[in-house]
Amino acid sequence: MDTLKKTNLFKNKKEDNSSLMYGKVAPQAPELEAAVLGAIMLEPQALADVIEVVQSPECFYSDANQRIYAAVRRMFDRGARIDFMTVCEDLKKNGELDLVGGSYYVTSLTRDVVSSSNILEHARIVVEKYIMRELIRMSGDVIKSAYEDSSDVFDVLDKAEGNLFEITDKHLRRNFSEIRTIIATTLSEIEEQTKRKSDLTGVPSGFANLDKITAGWQKTDMIVLAARPAVGKTALALNLALNAALYPTPVPAAIFSLEMSCGQIVKRMLSAVTDVGLEKITKGNLTETDLLLLNDRMKRLQDAPIFLDDTAALNIFELRAKARRLKKKHNIGLILIDYLQLMTAGDGNKQMNREQEISKISRDLKGLAKELEVPIIALSQLNRNVENRKSDNRMPQLSDLRESGAIEQDADMVMFLYRPEYYQQQGMDPESAEQNGLTEINIAKHRNGVTGIVKLKAELVYQRFTDWQEVGGGPVDFNRENFGKADAGMSASHLGGGDSAELNIDEQFTNLPSKANDISFDDEPSTDEPDEDVPF
Repeated sequence: MDTLKKTNLFKNKKEDNSSLMYGKVAPQAPELEAAVLGAIMLEPQALADVIEVVQSPECFYSDANQRIYAAVRRMFDRGARIDFMTVCEDLKKNGELDLVGGSYYVTSLTRDVVSSSNILEHARIVVEKYIMRELIRMSGDVIKSAYEDSSDVFDVLDKAEGNLFEITDKHLRRNFSEIRTIIATTLSEIEEQTKRKSDLTGVPSGFANLDKITAGWQKTDMIVLAARPAVGKTALALNLALNAALYPTPVPAAIFSLEMSCGQIVKRMLSAVTDVGLEKITKGNLTETDLLLLNDRMKRLQDAPIFLDDTAALNIFELRAKARRLKKKHNIGLILIDYLQLMTAGDGNKQMNREQEISKISRDLKGLAKELEVPIIALSQLNRNVENRKSDNRMPQLSDLRESGAIEQDADMVMFLYRPEYYQQQGMDPESAEQNGLTEINIAKHRNGVTGIVKLKAELVYQRFTDWQEVGGGPVDFNRENFGKADAGMSASHLGGGDSAELNIDEQFTNLPSKANDISFDDEPSTDEPDEDVPF
């Protein structure tokens, strides 16, 4: 017994002041810990199941049990046979046999165990007690930091949330599923899809040619939309959110903007919905017609299920917490992030360089998409290699993604936005843009489908994109409010007097030559037989 007292069998490795603060013993289950270890040594084949539940030796409260479980894990990793004698030998080689109480204590673990039939239930209880201890320890750390005047409240929150996520990620993982269950669910989804008339299986993008390739944004997918600055990736992202939220079956969308304020985002959306130029809205140079359009079409945007967050320097823990709340409260079906390089990892690791930080953010975003079962569209910047290439080869590539190669690895889909007109305006390649507004979306990676290039038309004056057609402009929207009426874009003088009213033709229509132009009116003698005289 003296040896056992000296070895501190029930000493926890992490500092735990809960018993001092509250006068209570930390949650523990020493009998079940002994039962789990004893069952492993009696029936080593049960260890494979236990490892799925007990992720680390720290899950055991007793220091001796921690050391014994660590020895068992070492032996399992190298494929050694496991029983109480081989475990004692391993502990002896590592100088830990006396620290656990000698071979007597190891042998005693198997004394009261008959079989391993309940080992998984015992292991789960052991882990539950460990999680409770960790919550108590973390709460103590938070209380201690909160009492310190030098502590920053946001750092305390980040640390607390990071610790909670670490526990959840490490000890509350989903287990594997049998293929028969997955097949049944998959067949049910396929049967449901065959009953639909549409080919869309995910969140619609609002662009017909893009949806033909993607079939909509799929659940659990992480999509990266990358482009050089000022090409229009934010405008396109807002169009994607609007198209999803204004779909006949609305899909709630969440937008996390680290670059612009909520007011700036709303102004862009208003411009896209009302056909009033963004510059006019920003400067306030609005005519009577513009005000009428804003008032008439603003309600459509007000009723859209779109949620905005403009927190600057958002870290991945804050994003995860906010996304979870939105999913639970509003059942969001789409998340957009503008943009990825402005995020921070938020784990307090000062030794992590920027490339490693972006890699962690990318992995966590993919994990969040799988957890919430929603598509996440993350905007990304490109490096300057695009500008250094020849004028006929400026289409972005996967290697152009900025700061990390992990982005292209983690993403299910990578789309590059390329606008030839952009380089024409910059004076770099005056012959690259044959038609104004041409925008190409290059789907360079598509894990679950084909790749390709989709053409859109950019109307950045209105922060709007439409499907590209060779005649220019997008498809006619027969459901729009002013279809069949005078175009709402006519001048104020046309509505309320004035001498110089001007009719604006809807740009969605194309003027075609009259078929009467093909009729010949030459006065040439006819070779046909003359008709009979009319009897009157």
